[in-house]
Amino acid sequence: MKIVCMKSDLQNSVNISFRAVSSKTTMPILECIEITVTDNFIKFTSNDMEIGIETIVKGEIIETGDVAINAKLLSDIIRKLPDSEVCIETDLNYTVTITSGKSKFSIPAKISDEFPSLPEVEKTDALVLSQFSLKELVRQTVFSISDSENNKIMTGELFEVNDNKLRVVSLDGHRISVRRIELKNPFRNIKVIVPGKTLNEISKILSGEMDSEVRIYFTDKHIIFEFDDTMVLSRLIEGEYYKVDQMLIRDYETKVTVNKKEFLDSIDRATLLVKESEKKPIIISIRDNEMGMEMVSNLGSMNESIDIEKEGSDLMIGFNPKFLMDALRVIDEEEISLYMMNPKAPCFIKDKEESYIYLILPVNFNSTARQ
Repeated sequence: MKIVCMKSDLQNSVNISFRAVSSKTTMPILECIEITVTDNFIKFTSNDMEIGIETIVKGEIIETGDVAINAKLLSDIIRKLPDSEVCIETDLNYTVTITSGKSKFSIPAKISDEFPSLPEVEKTDALVLSQFSLKELVRQTVFSISDSENNKIMTGELFEVNDNKLRVVSLDGHRISVRRIELKNPFRNIKVIVPGKTLNEISKILSGEMDSEVRIYFTDKHIIFEFDDTMVLSRLIEGEYYKVDQMLIRDYETKVTVNKKEFLDSIDRATLLVKESEKKPIIISIRDNEMGMEMVSNLGSMNESIDIEKEGSDLMIGFNPKFLMDALRVIDEEEISLYMMNPKAPCFIKDKEESYIYLILPVNFNSTARQ
């Protein structure tokens, strides 16, 4: 095998492939990137047995063949090479020589026959989104998945198509994030749970261009994302997702409309008094056309108020400030609306069309604050 590529193209492809390289495994072959060279293409493949990535590399094909190279070592070498052409070739003893300018590395490789192939999945009936839309859907929901493996369902996101509308849902037991978009083209109704890890990795690879498409294919056990010259294949999470519609009540006693940036900045200032190990709530007092915010911790106290528009009853309620900030940071509107029932009921942040809904459970501040 022998190929010649520009360093920038190689580095880009290695960076993409690295997203599916296993970091904790008893199988050394899973720490590798497989390079496959045919008469028609140069392909890099990585596979951690949960998510697999194939990406086509730009370059000159001199000799066909295949080999598996330790991904971290390959990445480190390519990154340190000068910005010029890079030649990668193998000999019969599976030694890989990487040459660029006056730099030359010789490293051992593995037989690619040991590398686990990605499952053969039939691709029919693609759901098509812009890269921008998919990247935004992930950005605006993935922060509220659970990082605990004790409940596998909560580590994924619900992707649900119904009546040509795509809904993405995530939850972690303390909050729920919902995003809806209308599809440009008709698509069959589906409901699958996609691992949050997969969505995080895809989000880092996507260009986010409005004019670039992602084609998504579904099977009973897998989901495939195809975009640019890359394919990402992931296992789905098996099981029944939570009935979130039963949790998204529409009744409220208090509605607050507030400038998002002012609200976010105020909460951000309050967190200066909270250590990472502490779980201190921010206490919000809603009265007339003013929202007061209070933080009390071992480091001191903070009081601040901002102007609001209020409908309904006065209210005092406490929240985990991080949960509020996570939601506010991904909302693009200048003004937002909060809907609340009482100090013990969930708060909803949503727009009129409900294209986004963020449910956040309040916290009891009587015993944990004002000490």
